[in-house]
Amino acid sequence: MPEDSIAHIDFDELTQKAISQPLVNHIYTADPSAHVFNGKIYIYPSHDIDAGDAFDDLGSHFAMEDYHVLSMDHPGGETTDHGVALHVKDVPWAQKQMWAPDAAEKDGKYYLFFPAKDHDGIFRIGVAISDSPTGPFTPQPEAIKGSFSIDPAVFKDEDGSYYMYFGGIWGGQLQRWRTGSFNGEQPESPFAFLPADNEPALCGKVAKLTDDLLQFDEAPKDVVIVDENGQPLLQGDNERRFFEAPWIHKYNGKYYFTYSTGDTHFICYAVGDTPYGPFTYKGVVLHPVVGWTNHHSIAEFEGKWYLFYHDSSLSKGVTHLRCVKVTELKHNNDGTIEAITPYK
Repeated sequence: MPEDSIAHIDFDELTQKAISQPLVNHIYTADPSAHVFNGKIYIYPSHDIDAGDAFDDLGSHFAMEDYHVLSMDHPGGETTDHGVALHVKDVPWAQKQMWAPDAAEKDGKYYLFFPAKDHDGIFRIGVAISDSPTGPFTPQPEAIKGSFSIDPAVFKDEDGSYYMYFGGIWGGQLQRWRTGSFNGEQPESPFAFLPADNEPALCGKVAKLTDDLLQFDEAPKDVVIVDENGQPLLQGDNERRFFEAPWIHKYNGKYYFTYSTGDTHFICYAVGDTPYGPFTYKGVVLHPVVGWTNHHSIAEFEGKWYLFYHDSSLSKGVTHLRCVKVTELKHNNDGTIEAITPYK
């Protein structure tokens, strides 16, 4: 939702019109990655704070420094905050900006995947491990070798393979890696190195993980989104092209790649036959919310599917102070997803 429209919003009325309410209101949370472990829902959000940084297109005002883990017995139930699970000061390679994380379980161990800027100001992706889904998590001393950009999302396929999807443009730095190495020129410009509007859009990335989930098992590959004619979406197609927040879920044998369009504020989806795609664009999952960003996850619980997302209603529209929400997501009989409008 455009920033200039927020001043005209009646937030009391908006709260009444919202299809869901914040899961917690004692802290600001965003970018929820939800998973079902041992029959219970665990949510791994970023933790928004007001660090006093000025708003800019690089996302400097998103100055998050730790992670909390939330849990609930079922959607609509009471949400428990399990406290700080990992802090930036405990990560040797990380300097700041602990942005959107994700988690996975394997052989009774829990893995927290997270982006942060290293001491050179470059986003990398790290891993931390715990014996409990709520942490605390112990970080690896170094970031994943060859990792870059933001928004890791780890998907476990039915054959036991794990894949990491990641990437975000503008402040997420994905465009700075177009040549295979980091381009630090024009650091104040998030628009430097973007493709032209008539060129193929930048793609999110995917890499299979090693058996211990600590490294890439291959060089990251492009996650290509194509139109109905099989042609890659163009950079100027900003209501459909990838911006950030990749997520994968599998339904009826198909892989659903969902993502944020960033500056146009949609959560969209595309469908493919393999974890690598290509993925054919199908439509909108979630229409714009209050606040500049959106970031989501999709999880199945007791036979129903749920969309976890955020908006800025709790802070009355402050872009970087958000709140996590959840609503039911419905797949239609033809495999399409019923688009969700966040306010009635």
